[in-house]
Amino acid sequence: MVSSNPVVRNAASCLAHVPEWVRYGSKPRREIARDATLGERLGDAARSFAEAVSYPPNRAYLGALAPEALVSIPRPWHAVHASADPQREALAPFGEIGDTALATALLARADVLEPSLVRLTRAGREQLAKRLAAHPLLAGEADRLEPGDDDAVAEALSEQPEPALPLHVGDTLVGCVRRDRRAEGRDDENLQAHHLMENLASKATGALALRWLLEREGIEADEVDYLISCGEEAVGDRYQRGGGGMAKAIGEMCGCVEASGIDVKNFCAAPANALVLAGALVKAGVYERVVVVAGGSLAKLGMKMQAALARGLPILEDVIASCAYLVTPDDGVSPVIRLEPDALGLAKIGASTSEEAVYRSLLIEPLEAMGIGLNEVDRYAPELHNAEIMELGGAGDVAHKNYRVIAAMGVLSGQLERSEMDAFVTRVGMPGFAPDQGHIPSGVAYLGHAHDGLVRGELRRVFFLAKASLFLGRVTELYDGVSFMLEANSGARGTSRGSG
Repeated sequence: MVSSNPVVRNAASCLAHVPEWVRYGSKPRREIARDATLGERLGDAARSFAEAVSYPPNRAYLGALAPEALVSIPRPWHAVHASADPQREALAPFGEIGDTALATALLARADVLEPSLVRLTRAGREQLAKRLAAHPLLAGEADRLEPGDDDAVAEALSEQPEPALPLHVGDTLVGCVRRDRRAEGRDDENLQAHHLMENLASKATGALALRWLLEREGIEADEVDYLISCGEEAVGDRYQRGGGGMAKAIGEMCGCVEASGIDVKNFCAAPANALVLAGALVKAGVYERVVVVAGGSLAKLGMKMQAALARGLPILEDVIASCAYLVTPDDGVSPVIRLEPDALGLAKIGASTSEEAVYRSLLIEPLEAMGIGLNEVDRYAPELHNAEIMELGGAGDVAHKNYRVIAAMGVLSGQLERSEMDAFVTRVGMPGFAPDQGHIPSGVAYLGHAHDGLVRGELRRVFFLAKASLFLGRVTELYDGVSFMLEANSGARGTSRGSG
């Protein structure tokens, strides 16, 4: 029996503040190979954990601040005073921002195969175990860290021709990540230390978001039926680069023993597509509780670091973002995903080389099919990249550009006058606030806020519009993307579940 439209029942968002890992981002790693002094300059430009906790866009991503409130906070946002109690304020409505110690502990826990990729010193193991033991959700993980071994770490760091990557918490060496040392992995570039660290970082951060989702919803891990991972990592070896398996790996780490899962890849638009797929599986009655989860991208740390260093600014791309969403059958309260025929916007192949045609397919056509005017939507959630970071790199205010395009499509479709564009953008838009992590900013960064606003009756409709740049893979010049409407449930009453 086919159910009614599915709902997004809950959402979680997390950040890992890892300034010590910025050197392992793709851009910094390549530049440090050319200029060894760059690593020290990156350290000098690092933000403290207290500064990262207080950073307004981070607070907005975690639900501690409404994105719309960013308009009233003077820029530069990075000049906001640092938190006086960062560990307490790190816990937020949608999840948390973890420090490097927590991220490193989770990285070590994510490494489950032999021979181990992540090795810890004895003192490092003790420090990370204490960090886990003090965590409200992860205390039981402390005893599961492998014993520390100073000699093994020293050996891995001196191994040639590929020494391991050192792991620091502040100035303290706590361990390392080494490449696959099996005979079949030694000459596989996909199994080098930096690729494996990217994979483990995505798994670890995705697992943190999933833990918070389960906590916010108040369900056990074994109640999850299916997982869909939609991060940008490419897990695989030389024979199947990007083959996947992250969904089940994250589920295993969180104890989702009754679930299976798959990975969905679509560059930036993967989370939106994963939510549509999750909704379709629920609507078809295949699964009852489907989790969409995305770990973050280590590779994208420090992408704009050269511009920041040249201007004497702190490195703002120092966080790895993650998210998790629970999709279930209609519960009479949670926001509904509109999945009836033609309600989804698709960047069709025949339209995907023209921005106007893409926006017509993603925006105008689905709204017309649902009989909803452009002005009848309360919020639009397109790409919501942090404007402070994007402008630093010369890309401009991406979110504002997207809202201008939406307004322009309203003019072209006869729903807006040109003179109304600015007022329309102010009413339906918001400043960009999401970390520059590719898949994270593309609409879904607003999902937790949309969920709570729709449940509380503050919003009626939120339209999510995610685009993807398929040409990045050098196989086509096409754009891709998907859009969907999230609406208040006709039976919604009261306050948001799990918002405290």
